[in-house]
Amino acid sequence: MKALVQYRYGPPDVLRVEDVPAPVAGAGEVLVRVHAASVNARDWHLMRGEPRLARLAGAEFGRTGPKARIRGTDFAGTVEAVGPGVSAWRPGDAVFGERAGAFAEYVAAPADVVAAKPASLTFEEAAAVPLAANTALVCLREGGLEAGGAVLINGASGGVGTFAVQLAKSEGARVTAVCSGRNADLVRSLGADVVVDYGREDFARSGQRYDLVLDLVGNRSLRDLRRVLTPGGCIVLSGGGVSGEGRLIGPMSLLIRGQLLARLTRLRLTVPEAKPSARNLGELSALAEAGTLTPAVDRVFPLKDAAEAIRYMETEHARAKIVITV
Repeated sequence: MKALVQYRYGPPDVLRVEDVPAPVAGAGEVLVRVHAASVNARDWHLMRGEPRLARLAGAEFGRTGPKARIRGTDFAGTVEAVGPGVSAWRPGDAVFGERAGAFAEYVAAPADVVAAKPASLTFEEAAAVPLAANTALVCLREGGLEAGGAVLINGASGGVGTFAVQLAKSEGARVTAVCSGRNADLVRSLGADVVVDYGREDFARSGQRYDLVLDLVGNRSLRDLRRVLTPGGCIVLSGGGVSGEGRLIGPMSLLIRGQLLARLTRLRLTVPEAKPSARNLGELSALAEAGTLTPAVDRVFPLKDAAEAIRYMETEHARAKIVITV
């Protein structure tokens, strides 16, 4: 099969579309013929091996290159075959989910991390959902989102941010979205009540306070985030950093300092771990079917240009999601 592979860390030039052996469905797995996949910050982290500290502790990072050679995580496609012990899926079923190695013609995934593709979404739209929307859902839940609460989302026009805006609004929250001016119309169309253009305004000095502060960028200090928090409010850190900045430690510094401060003070702060979940995908699928959740797709690239798709994400500060068709 064709797949996007890499053997060493570096820029997008280290990525190649090559012929590799196709996976098989093992016990408890389904083999999915991939119709579409989507790009996440995780892909450039693994491509570049950044932050470099992760090479010492990250389970997916090797010394000179990532342990898994095929890039990609999110996928949408049809079940090609099922492994022993799988009864919930049959060949031909349309599914979507998360599994390493999604930038390929086929991916083998545990049956319990895939869900039925929403009928109202195309394969390209469905592929944009899993990692980003699940992360947004988990972040808002762990942050204690409540109806009527005020939420600040830093990085609202990114993959996770565009879903966070919609999910927060679906729960009745008042959403302030921080993004660049060129993306203001996008986040407004997704339901943001207030848009802060970070090129013109500094949310940390606005005098506004929020019950939940969701930082998806990792470019602000803890002091700034605490300054806009209401008493008893919660800070949620899920920033992936910016490619080329903080190459040694990156956002890990903020995450570590935040967790330490929360232990030493009464500050409510959480760093969620959004694990693949078929249950969460089912909930997100229901919201998509109801028209409450709509994936925002910036550009679509064919698999042969998958390296260029990751380059575009790094250099053009892409809005929302980038999708790869297979």
